Order: sequence, then C-alpha cells, then structure tokens
Amino acid sequence: MNKTKTYRHLFFDLDHTLWDFEKNSEETLYHLYDHFKLQELGGFTRESFYKKYSFVNQRLWDLYHQGKITQHELRENRFVKCLTGLGVAEADVPEGLGKAFTDICPTKSAVFPFTYEVLDYLKEKYVLHIITNGFKDVQYIKMKSSGLDAYFSEVITSECINCTKPDKRIFQHALERAGVTAQESLMIGDSLEADILGAMNAGIDAVFFNPERKKPRMRPTYVVNCLSELKSFL
Repeated sequence: MNKTKTYRHLFFDLDHTLWDFEKNSEETLYHLYDHFKLQELGGFTRESFYKKYSFVNQRLWDLYHQGKITQHELRENRFVKCLTGLGVAEADVPEGLGKAFTDICPTKSAVFPFTYEVLDYLKEKYVLHIITNGFKDVQYIKMKSSGLDAYFSEVITSECINCTKPDKRIFQHALERAGVTAQESLMIGDSLEADILGAMNAGIDAVFFNPERKKPRMRPTYVVNCLSELKSFL
C-alpha cells in the first residue's frame, strides 16, 4: 500500500459499491412478480424469476459495455429474454413490466454496510465524486432516494461522454470535471475490469471493493472487503 501518496479527490462507483443493486433489485422483482401475477404465466417461483433476470441482465449489460447494444435495447429486451427463458411465450410478457422496474427500483434505498459512516468520515478530508456506467435518469433518483446525493460534488455518467468504464476517456473526463490530476485521485469500485483496470489505465490509483472476497486477477493499489476498511488508510 502506498500510504505516502496524498489524495485530494475520491471517485466512487455507485451500483454494487455504495448502492446495493442486488438487494434493491431483488426487492423490486419480488414485488413485480406478485403485482403482475407472473406465477400464472408458468411454474416458476419468485426466486427463479429473480435468478433468471439477474443472469440475463448481467449478460445484456456486458453487451452494452462492449458497445454491442444500446440503452434502449437493454431495457426493452431484458424482461422478454428473462421470461421467455422461463418458458413464457413472448406475446404473454406483460406490457409495462420493464417500465415498472425502471420506475420502482431506483427509489429503493438499501446501501452497503458502513456506507454513511464512511462517507461522513471521508467528506471531511476529501472531495467526493461518482463515476458510473448506469443511466443518468435513474442514477440521480437512486442517489436522492438513498440520501447519497448530499455527499458528492460531481456525478459523471457514461452518457456524459458517450463511453463506458473501463474506457479511460471517462476517467479523464472525470478528472477534468473535478479539476484535479490523476496523481491526486483515487477510484473505489467493485469491478476489476470497469473500475480498477479502467482507472489504472488512466493513471489513477484504485481500491477494489471486494465483499465476496474474490481472488483478484490483477493487483489493485488497495483491496478492501468492507467499506469501513477505507478509514484505515484514508
């Protein structure tokens, strides 16, 4: 760990790092399963619906990050692919299901343990920012619903510059927006490729947030399993 470097600005990923995407989406999907009476469409449970959606959604996000599909295609296709994968005829996929998810999920407020405690501590010492591949229209709702908006000066979304992490241009754009150098900055995120490799390719030190204790395929500047560990070196 390079404790001699002086950081001035900290850049956080949002989903899966601060805002608990899995918990919030699970709660939303269970609600939609009941509200749209999906149990009447086939013999699948709420849990299998959630698992299938998570699998399909992740694959589509991977394609989006690779520039192979658009935001519109991602949103339009994920529930169709999910339910047809569970044996539902495409014509029977309920109209409005995707919009309901987009409307409801961002209003959920679950965050990772110690999020507020750590941000309260860090905001007294650093300027805090967000860099996210999530869509602008929902990311701001997530932050407001969870009270995270009060902590961050700049919120840089992939739509701001028409490229996604790990493209180093989004990190360079973030540095320009914040008016800071790469040497004075630190990125914190859960994705080895998007957050860690992307930041390091832009000359920015990076913290791999690793609550699942995966073995990193690369060597980040720092690794933490809990956000509270940030206080030990920042």
